[in-house]
Amino acid sequence: MNFTNLLVKPLKVAGFVLQYACVTHCTFEYIGDFVMCSGPSMEPTLETNNILITEHITPRLQRLHRGDIIIAKNPSNPHQNICKRIKGLPGDKVKGHFPGWSQVVPRGHVWLEGDNSGNSADSRTYGPVPQGLIRSRVVCRVWPLHKISSLSEF
Repeated sequence: MNFTNLLVKPLKVAGFVLQYACVTHCTFEYIGDFVMCSGPSMEPTLETNNILITEHITPRLQRLHRGDIIIAKNPSNPHQNICKRIKGLPGDKVKGHFPGWSQVVPRGHVWLEGDNSGNSADSRTYGPVPQGLIRSRVVCRVWPLHKISSLSEF
C-alpha cells in the first residue's frame, strides 16, 4: 500500500461529511428548523420546553398573516429570540390597554403580542416590530408527543 491510498479514503469521508454539513446548514438556515419555546408569554397555546417546527420561506416572501405565530429577534435584545402571534399587519389600526389609545402599524412592521397578555413583553411594550427581525413562522408543535398539533394554516 502506498501513501496516496492512505490519504484517499479519509479525504473522501471528509468530503462527504462536509457536503452533508453544508446541506444541513442550508436546510436549517433557509428552509426550516426546530425551536424550543421558553417562557410564559404564549401560554396556554405554547408552554416552556415545547419543541416547534418552523419554516423560513413565508417570512422571506412576506406572506405572513394575522394570527401566525412567529419567531423573531427581540427588538430590545438582539441576542434573544421571541415567540409571538401577529396581531397587526402594516396599515392595521391596533388598540392599546388605555381607552382611546390606538396606533397604525407602519409599513414594513408588524404588531406582535403574546397569547398570555398579562405576562408578555411584546409590541405593547416595544412598539411595532420591523419585519426584517422575523426569522420564521411556526408550523407545528412536535413535543411533548401527546400535544403534537399544527399551529398554522397553509
